[in-house]
Amino acid sequence: MSDLIERLQLPVLGSHTLSRALGIDGSNPAAARDKKYHSRLKLPHITVCEGLAETVDLSFESVCVDQPIGKRLFREFLNANKEYNGASRLWRDIEDYDMAEDSERAKKASKIIQRYMDAAAKHYCPFLSEDIVAKVKEGQETVGDDLFAAALATTLDFLREAPYTFFLESMYVKRFLQWKWLEMQPMDADWFQDFRVLGKGGFGEVSACQMKATGKLYACKKLNKKRLKKRKAAFSVFLHFLLRFIVSLAYAFQTKDELCLVMTIMNGGDLKYHIYLVDENNPGFEEPRACFYIAQIIQGMEHLHQKRIVYRDLKPENVLLDNDGNDHLKRKKPLNQGCPKCGPRAICGPWWDFLRPVTSNEESEDFCPRP
Repeated sequence: MSDLIERLQLPVLGSHTLSRALGIDGSNPAAARDKKYHSRLKLPHITVCEGLAETVDLSFESVCVDQPIGKRLFREFLNANKEYNGASRLWRDIEDYDMAEDSERAKKASKIIQRYMDAAAKHYCPFLSEDIVAKVKEGQETVGDDLFAAALATTLDFLREAPYTFFLESMYVKRFLQWKWLEMQPMDADWFQDFRVLGKGGFGEVSACQMKATGKLYACKKLNKKRLKKRKAAFSVFLHFLLRFIVSLAYAFQTKDELCLVMTIMNGGDLKYHIYLVDENNPGFEEPRACFYIAQIIQGMEHLHQKRIVYRDLKPENVLLDNDGNDHLKRKKPLNQGCPKCGPRAICGPWWDFLRPVTSNEESEDFCPRP
C-alpha cells in the first residue's frame, strides 16, 4: 500500500505539519505521556475480571475476528501449540495474500500451496479437502480475489472447533478479559488535552486533542446536548466495529453540556480540498489516483454492508485522508429519528448517514420519497 502511495505521489499533510499547525509536538507520543494517567492503564489482577466471562461475548467471531486484541491472543495460543501452527500460519498468509498487490499475488499463492497443501510440507493442513486443494491449484494462474476463499472458510471452521474450545480454557482468555475490563473503565475530559478547533458544525465543534496516558493525537467531536435534544437526534457511531477505510471511534465520554466522541485524526484533509484547491488551475485527479481512492471507498462501503449498515452521505468532503494517503469515510451528522413529512417512524431526511436496512417483518416501517 505504501509503495502504491509513493508511486502515485499523493500529497498529504504529515503529522509534523499538523503538529506545527496546532503548536504541539506529535512526532513522539511516548514522550508526551502523562505518567499519572499512564499508570492507570495497568491491567488488573485476574481475579478482578473473572466475572466478565458471563457478560462478555466470547463467541469465535466476536473474539477472534472482530476484535484485534482477541485475534492476537488467539494466534499466540495457536503458535504455542505445535498441532495448530499450520492452521495459524495459513490463516495469516491468506490474509496477506488478500491484501497484497496484484504483482505479488502469484508468488504468495505459490508459497501457500507449497507450505500448506503439499502432504510432504512441514505445515501441511490435512483439514483442507482434496476438492479445495484441486480448485486452488486450478485457479493459481488467475490469482483472483476468491482464490483462497474456500480454504480460509475451512480453516476458520477448523479453528472454531477444538482449538477455540481449548483456547477458552487457557490463560489467554483471562488476559483477554483483563483487556476488556480495562476497556470498560470510564473516562472523562480530564484524560484529554484540548488544542485548536479544527471545524464547526450544526451540533458543535471538532477540535484536536491528545490522550494524556498515551500521548496520541485524536479528533474530538463535541456535540451540544441541547441541540441534539431540540432536533431529536440520535448519534450512531462505530463503537465495536473495526472497519477498513472508516474513521473509527477510539473513546467516548460526556460532560455536563456535551457528548464527546474521540476519533482517529485524519491529517491529510478531505477529497474536496484535494480535488479543487490543491491545484486550482487543474482540478481533479489523474486516472490512477482516482482509481486508488475509488478502490478504498468501495472497500469501506463493502465492510459497512457486511455489518448490515448503509452509507447515505457519500461526497468528497466526507472522505478524509490519513497520514499515509489512504482515504476513510466519516460520519458528518447525527441521525434524525422520524420525519415531519412522513411520520415518526420514517427513515429519511438529510440526517441519516448510516442506516440499518429494514427487515422483511417490519411492514410498518416507512421510507420518505425524498433523496
